[in-house]
Amino acid sequence: MDIIRVHGGRSIGGKVHVSGAKNSALKLMAATLLAPGATTLTNVPNISDVHVMGKVLKGMGATIEVADEHTLVIDTSTVDSWEAPYGLVAKMRASTAVMGPLLGRFGRAKIAMPGGCNLGARKIDMHILGLEALGVSFDTDHGYIYANAEHGMTGSLVSLEFASVGATENLIMAAVRANGTTTIDNAAREPEIVDLANMLNEMGAKVTGAGTPVVTIEGVEELHPVTHQVIGDRIEAGTFIVAGALAADDHGLEVTGFNPHHLGMVIKKLELMGVRCERTEDGLRVWRAPHLRPVDIQTLPFPGFPTDMQAQIMILNALADGVSVITENIFENRFMFASELQRMGANIRIESHHAIVHGVPALSGAQVVSPDLRGGAALVVAGLVAEGTTEVSAIHHIDRGYERFCEKLTAIGARVERDAIPDPEED
Repeated sequence: MDIIRVHGGRSIGGKVHVSGAKNSALKLMAATLLAPGATTLTNVPNISDVHVMGKVLKGMGATIEVADEHTLVIDTSTVDSWEAPYGLVAKMRASTAVMGPLLGRFGRAKIAMPGGCNLGARKIDMHILGLEALGVSFDTDHGYIYANAEHGMTGSLVSLEFASVGATENLIMAAVRANGTTTIDNAAREPEIVDLANMLNEMGAKVTGAGTPVVTIEGVEELHPVTHQVIGDRIEAGTFIVAGALAADDHGLEVTGFNPHHLGMVIKKLELMGVRCERTEDGLRVWRAPHLRPVDIQTLPFPGFPTDMQAQIMILNALADGVSVITENIFENRFMFASELQRMGANIRIESHHAIVHGVPALSGAQVVSPDLRGGAALVVAGLVAEGTTEVSAIHHIDRGYERFCEKLTAIGARVERDAIPDPEED
């Protein structure tokens, strides 16, 4: 059982480069199913979720060449199965992203019910309702979803009840091979969706409006393989920016490899808290805030404040001079992180989907458990400024989305180590 041990009280500084976006790379990998042949993806993060998606594609007949640590050549010309392997898909919710491409290529798909972080219901009702509007029929049985469009899909107007990222992506990937024109109303606007649409258009698709609430897709006969670079991971960038706001030295911490426009609301809130941020050519420089002001947050779909940055901002509010309220509107279980931060001395009260945070002078090192991907990384960041030593366990969650997290922190001056400890259940 691996843990991350963090020794608090050290300043950080210099430069840290973020990896490619997890939430983009996974969907781009799924999209390669639409274009038989070898598609090359560059700037792919070397993380466990990407490894799982690679196994999903291989399980359906694809071959994957690892050209270098961050470049994958995915050849889908030999894919002959429209069934995603149950054991892999159940591990990761992003695996539902293969549904749209399989429908586009084969007119059928068999997908396990999604897994991943325990953040709540994560219903895929909107995926199903949207695809039904294109003429897809569905059946569920024994943990599987069966989708059938053997007679082809027909473009239609799809109005999403909520601006769901996954539903928007699945609909776009299915609609590129539908007959006629599909319009998605109330589409999600996340940068990762723009990245997906850009790659599909490079493949020969006709997608317009990505990044706006109305996306239009004109179906095409076929798509061809391309070479495409994954965008930088804005959430990894935001995690390091919060680390800099807590612990950067007088020269600041420069976070590179991402587009600061993708973190507009996060940067705005940090500046309101008293954090000095300066945009650079390839990212952002941030300095430690000597006095943090509390600021209220509510998570919303892009361009609102991202739910994936809620745990990180909670650390800043926990050390701010006053009271703040954090409202979680996306995932009902996201406050599991708060109870772990309380073990480090934070003063947080949960009321339904609100966290009332009373700032304290300091945090103390403690043994804590990573509740999910972002919460786990946030606990490591909290340990940077906690008094004493913090041990974070269940770090397999962190491995799902952060490449070489400990090494990157060590390189900017943090005292962080990864260690294997015996599992008490094996004694």
